[in-house]
Amino acid sequence: MKILIVDDEHALLVQLQCALEDQRYITETAENGEEALDHIFNNPFDLIILDIMLPKKDGLTVLRELRVAGINTPILMLSARGGSNDKIKGLDFGADDYLAKPFSLDELLARVRALLRRFGSQKDTLISSHNLCLDTVNREVTRRGRTIELTAREFSILEFLLYNKNRVVSRFSLAEHVWGEAFDPFSMSNFIDVHIKNLRHKINDSGHTPIIKTIRGVGYIIKDQSQ
Repeated sequence: MKILIVDDEHALLVQLQCALEDQRYITETAENGEEALDHIFNNPFDLIILDIMLPKKDGLTVLRELRVAGINTPILMLSARGGSNDKIKGLDFGADDYLAKPFSLDELLARVRALLRRFGSQKDTLISSHNLCLDTVNREVTRRGRTIELTAREFSILEFLLYNKNRVVSRFSLAEHVWGEAFDPFSMSNFIDVHIKNLRHKINDSGHTPIIKTIRGVGYIIKDQSQ
């Protein structure tokens, strides 16, 4: 799952990014409201962490513009202000949760999991194939009951392939989903191959009927065993 973090406190931004990527989320960051809108209108996100006090466009303006545009991505608002007016305005404008600064990382991660679980209830939070099970909320992968440790990129690749089970996923679509605008096809052309190789090794994907099948010249597919 991909999360956008928007905050003009650079140190906090880096801290949140590290904490979320340790939990195998893919993250992108923005330090002002205009940059945040550019990210959101160009790439889909599963969750947005949005500070209220931002340069160029404040968080409440960003929130209102997103909801007017019909973008219903869950949003966790952050604010250092002590009053309740910002919280009321944020919730009225369509925020899904609110967290006052300072906060603990454990609390923020719990709020993130709760929001993803709430909105994930509209779709399967457990996806599986070939005895391989991925939990999109708790960020866990198991095969035959054994827990498999994946990096954030590996988790995102496997998640995307499982969501698109029985459909060929092009290399470009996979790269766009995992790296977004940061993907440079000229300097990063072998990134997908390296991550797929490492992923296959970790999930013990070998033999005559691999879980992740390569469609030469196109991309990859995971097929159900019944297919």
